[in-house]
Amino acid sequence: MTVRAVWTDFGGVLTPPISHTLSSFCARKGIAVDRLSHAIGKVTASFGTDDVMEPIDTPLITEAEWLRRIDAVLTQEYGIALGLTTLADDWFDGRETNHDWVRALLGARRRGVFVGLISNMVPTWDTHWRRMTDPDELFDDVLLSFEVGHRKPSAAMFELAAARAGVPAEHCLLVDDIEVNCAGARAAGWQAIHFTDTAEASARLDALIAPLSASPTREFA
Repeated sequence: MTVRAVWTDFGGVLTPPISHTLSSFCARKGIAVDRLSHAIGKVTASFGTDDVMEPIDTPLITEAEWLRRIDAVLTQEYGIALGLTTLADDWFDGRETNHDWVRALLGARRRGVFVGLISNMVPTWDTHWRRMTDPDELFDDVLLSFEVGHRKPSAAMFELAAARAGVPAEHCLLVDDIEVNCAGARAAGWQAIHFTDTAEASARLDALIAPLSASPTREFA
């Protein structure tokens, strides 16, 4: 089925893998990854979910309070704490943009494909991701969980995205590094690419939109 709209995730797709960013963050803070992961997991479980981003990207809780609870676990169990009120500066410090994927998305737009960003985004991180790429140059639309009140992998998020693109679900494509989000997209009638490698994802995207190659190209400043 030909893809007429591609919606890309941000973290782990337009950036290096989340695991890489987490390791770099922990190295700078002098804390073991497994200890921080345990504390985050314990706080996440208190909200009845195993999705570590869910409490803070809709949000169910402020990022500052989320970090305070993580600190409480770290202090109680390991005698250490991060002492942060936001992750934004530290999380995005030195984080690199995946320019190869940016080029793939720009190529799709030039071939007439709708390109959007769909992300479970923390409110306090909004200005930071925008410094990494130019939304006006790259995207036809941006859907962020904290702005629209839905989040991946819910059907409502994908229904809204398809409506905003003006494209039937079967012609929409999600590119995401989290398989459960891809599964949610497929359940909503979309196509999906589980992103693990830029070159592979770019080749698959190119093949899915190849029939549009004869369409008029767009001009971008």
